[in-house]
Amino acid sequence: MTDSVAGVFREEHGRLLAALVRRFGDLDLAEEVASEAVEIALTRWPVDGVPPNPGAWLMTTARRRAVDRLRRDRAYAERLAVLRVEAERADPAPAADVGDGLPDERLQLFFTCAHPALPAEDRVALTLRCLAGMTTPEVARAFLVPVETMAKRITRAKKKIREARIPFRVPGADELPERLPGVLQVVYSIFTEGYAAHRSELAEEAIRLARILRALMPAEREVAGLLALLLLVHARREARGDELVLLEEQDRALWDRAMIAEGTRLVEVALTGGRPGPYGVQAAIAALHDEAADLADTDWPQIVALYEVLLALLPSPVVALNRAVAVAMRDGAEAGLALLDELADDPQLRSYHPYSTARAELLRLLGRDSEAALAFRRALELAGTESERAHLRRKLEG
Repeated sequence: MTDSVAGVFREEHGRLLAALVRRFGDLDLAEEVASEAVEIALTRWPVDGVPPNPGAWLMTTARRRAVDRLRRDRAYAERLAVLRVEAERADPAPAADVGDGLPDERLQLFFTCAHPALPAEDRVALTLRCLAGMTTPEVARAFLVPVETMAKRITRAKKKIREARIPFRVPGADELPERLPGVLQVVYSIFTEGYAAHRSELAEEAIRLARILRALMPAEREVAGLLALLLLVHARREARGDELVLLEEQDRALWDRAMIAEGTRLVEVALTGGRPGPYGVQAAIAALHDEAADLADTDWPQIVALYEVLLALLPSPVVALNRAVAVAMRDGAEAGLALLDELADDPQLRSYHPYSTARAELLRLLGRDSEAALAFRRALELAGTESERAHLRRKLEG
């Protein structure tokens, strides 16, 4: 029963919090009463059974708790009333409808939290933690920073919202393009966490949100690029299974060819009509992997070229790491290892287990087994999920 409650909470948390914030205009209150509703469910559902509509049950319970809180705390209620009046004076745009006309409250609140008054990284971190249902350690892993640093960042963002009285309202159509990059990063981070932790419900939720964005903003090529990237990576899910199975070890017959075809069509959209964006370029790399019959058949020269384009668009140590691995596939392990060694002093990569894993693999190929074992052990210390740790243990044992 506890697992049932946990599953419902993972599925409903973002929608529940978004609806509560839109109703009461206060993120802290929404978080508190949402947590209280889940605590009540943990007590009652094992006795009464899971209700037919658990999301509605949680929403009703949380709303009642919020009303009780406001009745007890008049000063708090008065402050919320002021915020609601200020939000109404701001003349908010009506909720954006998508698909069959039903608004998606969570996506709307993603745009709301992408307010330009907040630093870009704080916006994304806050949205991932509070609205995407990711834990603080999961968000920290997405940003490659310590958990304590991320906790402070999220607290700072909440404080800024309170002190600046930033209204929780859906931005107008003219504001959406400015806030789009932050929303795309949130959706991508949800997907990558789902991919890393083998949580298909997170990956599929990210794809759902990306499809809504595509319907909402069809002229935005980076939206097409993001959706293409998610589809092209998620198409390999059956071959990955519950264990970490590397790309070269996967049974490509299990890949979802319909999903790959859809993603490939979207890559063409993302790369047509001007300078490509980072998601479009990453999607093009994923498409080259998906189109290849095996590792040897992969167009590594083209992938290296695309990583060079991506590095110019999005300079980051992680992109440089991926380019180094692609160079190793094109030119040999020695060439790739030389590039990895140039990145050895980067503070982000020192705590990023794929860097140590990549070094270990190249050292092993070069016959430097003792050095490879040290690098595998370092990667094992840094790995964030059990599937990653199990994979690295197998490498060490082999």
